[in-house]
Amino acid sequence: MASDYSDKDRHDDVSVLHGMGYAQELQRSMSKFSNFAISFSIICILSGGINSLGQATSGAGGAAIGIGWPLGVVISGVFALALAQISSAYPTAGGLYHWGSILGNRFTGWLSAWLNLLGLVTVLGAINVGTYYFFMGAFGANMGLEDTLTNRVIFMALITGIQALINHMGIKLTARLTDFSGYLIFATAILLTIVCLASASSLEFSRLWTFANYTGTEGASGVWPVAVGGLMAFLLGLLLPVYTITGYDASAHTSEETIKAAHSVPSGMVHSVIWSGLFGWVMLCAFVLMLPNMDDAAKQGWNVFFWGMDAQVNPTIKQVLYVLIFVCQFLCGLATVTSVSRMLFAFSRDDGMPVGSKALATVSPKYRTPVASIWTGAVLATLFVWLTSAITISGTPAYSIVVSCTVIFLFLSFALPIALGLFTIGGPKWPTMGPWNMGVGTYKLVAVLSILSMALIFFLGIQPPNDWALEITVGFVVLALVIWVLVENRRFKGPPIGDEIAARKAAIAAAEAAVGEKG
Repeated sequence: MASDYSDKDRHDDVSVLHGMGYAQELQRSMSKFSNFAISFSIICILSGGINSLGQATSGAGGAAIGIGWPLGVVISGVFALALAQISSAYPTAGGLYHWGSILGNRFTGWLSAWLNLLGLVTVLGAINVGTYYFFMGAFGANMGLEDTLTNRVIFMALITGIQALINHMGIKLTARLTDFSGYLIFATAILLTIVCLASASSLEFSRLWTFANYTGTEGASGVWPVAVGGLMAFLLGLLLPVYTITGYDASAHTSEETIKAAHSVPSGMVHSVIWSGLFGWVMLCAFVLMLPNMDDAAKQGWNVFFWGMDAQVNPTIKQVLYVLIFVCQFLCGLATVTSVSRMLFAFSRDDGMPVGSKALATVSPKYRTPVASIWTGAVLATLFVWLTSAITISGTPAYSIVVSCTVIFLFLSFALPIALGLFTIGGPKWPTMGPWNMGVGTYKLVAVLSILSMALIFFLGIQPPNDWALEITVGFVVLALVIWVLVENRRFKGPPIGDEIAARKAAIAAAEAAVGEKG
C-alpha cells in the first residue's frame, strides 16, 4: 500500500462508502497508478487497435488513422471526462448502476446496470475471441491449428478460466499484473512504432491525411460490404478508435479497492484515455507509413496487420512482437474480468439479479474478492461465445450480430447517468462535487457533447454489416421496459437512500467483521 496513505485517508475512503450504505468488504489496496493501469489495460491499444484496424484501412485509408483516430479519441474521451466528474462525488463499485440510481431513480439505475453488464460480458467475449484470432494469425499456421468452433471455444474457455483464477486469488495479484500490463503496453507500442518506421520502404507522410474510399471494393468488402460516400467512409472509420477507447469505467468499478478513490478514480479514467489515445495514434500512424501501399492494404480486410508485418518486418523481430502483443491482449482480458465481476457484485448486493444475488454479492474472507461474481462473469462470456458462434441468422453468425451491439450498450450505460447528471448537478440529487471537479458549467458542456457523441456512435454502429444492431438495441429497451413494469418495479428496491443507510449500520459492521476488515 502507498506510504502516503494515512489513517485519515483510509477513514475518508471508508466513510464515503459507509455514507452510501455499503461495507468495506473488498480489500482497498490499489494505488493511483493501479487504478489507471486497469483501465489502460482494458483499452489496450494493442488489442482493439490491431484487431479492428481493417475498419480504417478498408474504409477511408490513411486519413482514418492520421485524422480519424484523434477525432475518435475525443468522441470517446468526452464520456470519460463526464464520468470522472460523477465518480469523484460517488466513488463506488458498479459506479454506473449507482450513478444511474442516485441521479435518476430505481428504473434508470436498473437499466444502466443491465446495459453495462450485458456490454461487459459480451466485450469480455469479444476481447478474448480477438485474442484467439490474433493467436491464430500469429502462431496458428506454425502449430498446425485451424479456425474451428471447437478450437475457438476451448481457447476461450482456457484463457478466460485462467483470467478468472487470477482474479479469484485477490486484487493484489490482479493489480500487480495489470500494473505490469500498463508498462508492457507502453513498451510494446514504442517498440512496434520503431520497428514499423525502421521497416518502411519510404516514409510517405501524406498518407496520414489522404482520404480514400475503399468501401464495397474487392477485399475491403469483407469489412464494409456496402459502398458508401467518402464522408461516410471516414465516419465509419471512427469506430476503430471509439471501439478501442472504451472500458475506462473499470477505474470506477474498482473504486472500493482503490486508495484515495475520490481523487484516483477520475484521474485513472481520464489519463487512461489520454495516454491510450496518444500512444495508439503514434503507433498506428507508424504502421500505416510502413505498409507497401494503401490500395493493397485495403484489399486485406481484417488481415491487414499480419499482411503488413509479413511484407515488411524481419521474421525474428516479428515473432518477438507477436509474443509481447499476445501477452498484452491476455492481460486486457484479465482486467475485463475484474470489471465484469465488480459490476455484477455491486448490482447483486442490492438484490439486482433476479436469481443468485446473495451468492454473487458474497466476498471471500480469504481473498477479499467476489468469487461467485468472478466465475459467473467468466462462464457467461464463454457461453456467449460458444452459443452465438454456433448459430447463424440470415447467413451471419449470431456472434457477429451481438458483438455489434456491445459497444452501443456500453456507451448507452455511460450516456444515461451523464444525461441525468446534466439535469441534476448542483441540485438536491447531486449537491456536492467531489475533489476532482471541472465545475458545473464545464460538466454541462461535456455532458451535451457526450449525448451528441452517443447519437453519432449509435448511427455509425447500426450501419451495414451491423444493421441488425438497431433491431437488437430497440428490442432490448422494449423488453427491459416490459420486464420492469411487470416484475422488477415491484421487486427491485435499488441502492439504499435516506433512512435506509442509517438502518444498515449494524449490517455494515457485521459484513466487515465477516471478511476481517479492521475498523
